[in-house]
Amino acid sequence: MRIGITQRVEVAASYAERRDCLDQQWTVLVQQLGLTPVPVPNSVDNAASWLDAMALDGYILSGGNDLSCLPSPTCPAPERDRTEQAILDHAYDMSLPVLGVCRGLQMMNVYLGGSLHLVEGHVATRHAVTATSDDARFTDYTVANSFHDWGVTLEGLAEPLQSCLTAPDGTIEACKHRQRDWIGIMWHPERETPFTQTDIRLIDWLFRGNL
Repeated sequence: MRIGITQRVEVAASYAERRDCLDQQWTVLVQQLGLTPVPVPNSVDNAASWLDAMALDGYILSGGNDLSCLPSPTCPAPERDRTEQAILDHAYDMSLPVLGVCRGLQMMNVYLGGSLHLVEGHVATRHAVTATSDDARFTDYTVANSFHDWGVTLEGLAEPLQSCLTAPDGTIEACKHRQRDWIGIMWHPERETPFTQTDIRLIDWLFRGNL
């Protein structure tokens, strides 16, 4: 299976360049699962046509870059917003699986009509998580890493999404789409050393149906 992975946009001011970037650990993690990673560029002329031509089997919306619609966003990337919106359009129409990670969950939530809110105490830390459903994919999670300023409250969760895990402050840590194989998580599985078995099982189930 070939899995498209979106890339953050970094600005290299000394070279006057906007660069697509991807943590190499994503390649390591995806290959460990027996999947083929395909980085998705943010600057193709027609994202929808590119996605059709590539015919990928699923997508990971990775972290990094605030959404451009937020007030005073950090390192916004409108070209990335457009690319990920095109991915979600394509994945919805084709019933393809999607994993949204941190910003990816935020994008998924906003795309489906939800909202984001500033949160405190979620940057460069670890905290407990509590299951809010009996979905076996999430019940073994007890703690998660955290690297975000913007989060999703229960009130701001898009109607098509269902809460699966929450943080101690009640914000959403994981959710799933009610009709599509879309999962959103606020932690970063690629930043765990070694990768956790709970994350490996979750991602393997999403893309290959192995629980």
